[in-house]
Amino acid sequence: MAKIAIITDSNSGITQKQGEELGIYVLPMPFTINEETYFEDINLEAEKFYQEQAAGSDIFTSQPSPETVMGLWDKLLNEGYEEIVHIPMSSGLSGSCQSALMLAQDYDGKVQVVNNQRISVTQRQSAMDAKTLAENGYHADEIREKLEEDKFNSSIYIMLDTLYYLKKGGRITPAAAALGTILRLKPVLQIQGEKLDAYAKARTTEQGKSIMVKAIKSDMENRFDGLTDGTGYHIAMAHTQNPEAAEAWREEVLKEFPAAEIYMDRLPLSIACHIGPGALAITVSKKMIYEH
Repeated sequence: MAKIAIITDSNSGITQKQGEELGIYVLPMPFTINEETYFEDINLEAEKFYQEQAAGSDIFTSQPSPETVMGLWDKLLNEGYEEIVHIPMSSGLSGSCQSALMLAQDYDGKVQVVNNQRISVTQRQSAMDAKTLAENGYHADEIREKLEEDKFNSSIYIMLDTLYYLKKGGRITPAAAALGTILRLKPVLQIQGEKLDAYAKARTTEQGKSIMVKAIKSDMENRFDGLTDGTGYHIAMAHTQNPEAAEAWREEVLKEFPAAEIYMDRLPLSIACHIGPGALAITVSKKMIYEH
């Protein structure tokens, strides 16, 4: 059985410590805050990020440098790994996937870059699936194929608490943001495949949560042809600096999906950069069959 290293990035929500425990290597995502470079979970913790965001600091997301990416690949291959499966965040949300695909061309197939359109808790699940597939005797190219075949079997819905950061990032017009703020709208966004898109507008937090749960059930029934009690799915939840509200909602969601185990995490800082604090998210992914 080939010795295969699994790499993802910190957009997966996997910390450096968790990565060590899981046997998954995690590339930290770089951020520029007031013209200084920071790396998620290395010298940038969530608390500092949200403090800077609240203070109005200029924050920009970036991607790992080619030197950082290839440095990790070379190190692992020199340590005795025969193949590498590299799972970056969705190619629709960052250039890091495209960059890694280009860099991998020089590695004679030893590095397989997965473009399966995942981020946050769904990207974390992909890394866990890749690890299990490797343990079941799959080669790196087979793992990549299996993860990419599965890429559309996943959805993320996110309810925002504020429109300010979408406006600041130029993703909506100031007029739309002002109107939404006056009407106290809570936009619900979705990530399916490549893009972050508008899904619905809620007038209240409760309505927004209800919209997202209905959307998950609809995906299970209509997109994934499955049961709506949670059987056969990974359901996960995430938030931006909103742990108490997220945990309370998790208890409500467990009643809706009694067969599910619901993993909870914070949304990665790269998403928080664009949507701000107070957001709640729910995701669904079809469980993967691991047998060869």
